[in-house]
Amino acid sequence: MAIRIIVDSSADMEEDYACAHGITIIPMTITFGDEEFAEGVDISRTEFFERLIESDELPRTSQIPPMVFQDLFQEAVAAGDTVVCITLSSHISGTYQSACIAAAPFKESVFVVDSENATVGERILAERAWALRDEGLSAADIAYCLDQEKKDIRLVAALDGLEYLRRGGRISGAAAAIGGLLSIKPVVGVVDGKVIVLGKARGSKASRSMVFEEIEKAGGIDFTRPVWVAYSGLSDKIGRKYIADSLAIAAEQGLIESPDALELPLTLVGAVIGTHVGPDGVAFAFFARG
Repeated sequence: MAIRIIVDSSADMEEDYACAHGITIIPMTITFGDEEFAEGVDISRTEFFERLIESDELPRTSQIPPMVFQDLFQEAVAAGDTVVCITLSSHISGTYQSACIAAAPFKESVFVVDSENATVGERILAERAWALRDEGLSAADIAYCLDQEKKDIRLVAALDGLEYLRRGGRISGAAAAIGGLLSIKPVVGVVDGKVIVLGKARGSKASRSMVFEEIEKAGGIDFTRPVWVAYSGLSDKIGRKYIADSLAIAAEQGLIESPDALELPLTLVGAVIGTHVGPDGVAFAFFARG
């Protein structure tokens, strides 16, 4: 009997990484106008941002239907395996409900976990799942541990501006225009499964300070569990700057021996969050220190 770990593509996990750790990725659907794409299959994350930047209208993302989950769950159970399925926050998408509907006939074999997070916040929970599997825990015990540990996850992101929040209907056009004149850089986070604006900084330097203040409020980063940094857009320059700054701060606080003692992984945000934050943003996902 094996334990299969399944995530949706909003976890922003690379296919080769997932394969190496025995994780199955289910693609979400992205629609630009009349064109429909399976994320990570028909369109890459880079191609998504190329289209997003060129498009006058925001694309649409669709939840994964129950039938897709049902087919995978049925195949696993027929093979004598158990399943831990981790999904995008139920406050952001109906994908969690779809997975629960599909899992209902397999109550003793399939366990669905609402990550209550998104992008790399969901990803680090999935990474904990395979780590716990390697420790020998059962699928039921893994799901229980994930439900407990997800409470420690923090996702904090700095955006380049307010334009994509305006286009997504989260703020007014007037607020976005004023914000542009004042070089406002919003800082957002995932709180109780919802994406919220934590603050608005004037300029990039103030934005970075606000992000690190949010990390300090959480008690700092637990480097014994997964940490990821993600960027949005077509350049990773801003993401690498944040990594260098955060490692310097961690060294100053004595959390690591030196900025060179640790390497933080960097990845590209996908369509689900990328649609609403736009290019040139950066996000930290980490487990808060207890």
